[in-house]
Amino acid sequence: MSKVYLSLGSNLGDREDYLFKAVDMIYRTPGILINKVSPIYETAPVGYTEQDKFLNIVVEIDTDILPHKLLKILNDIEDKCNRKRIIKWGPRTIDIDILLYDNIEVNDKSLQIPHQRMWERAFVLIPLCDVNSHIKKGNLLISDIIKGLADKDGVKLYKKDWYKEVCNNEGNKSIYI
Repeated sequence: MSKVYLSLGSNLGDREDYLFKAVDMIYRTPGILINKVSPIYETAPVGYTEQDKFLNIVVEIDTDILPHKLLKILNDIEDKCNRKRIIKWGPRTIDIDILLYDNIEVNDKSLQIPHQRMWERAFVLIPLCDVNSHIKKGNLLISDIIKGLADKDGVKLYKKDWYKEVCNNEGNKSIYI
């Protein structure tokens, strides 16, 4: 099983509900085990700024699904959440990016791992640090990288304990907020 980190963001409709629906669909995907889900953070948009604020989270999963197949699964989840790709960096019901996939590097037309802009974006690194504060880029801990980001003060905690996973006595899992 590979350790994978996903970034999710939403700024259209019921943003929190779209995050929950996407995480729930990820959870229900065979071959994926969700380990941790970050608190929700609210942030201003990046790139195309004439849009509403985003809610952002990071999810840590274990999976045996290879990177390109995982990307297809995540794109299918985006489609099921009515994601429309009209404006680059524009408004969206849900956006799911693969940030890290073990120590694998992928660099082709359809996929880049590590995600090419993740180290520059506090709205990605702050929730990533919540799920794993030991991640490094080179010799720098993620917390040290965050300290140097100009946009870190724009990342506001929106909801801390929004997602829980519990097992009943039979070992069946259920998800609730």
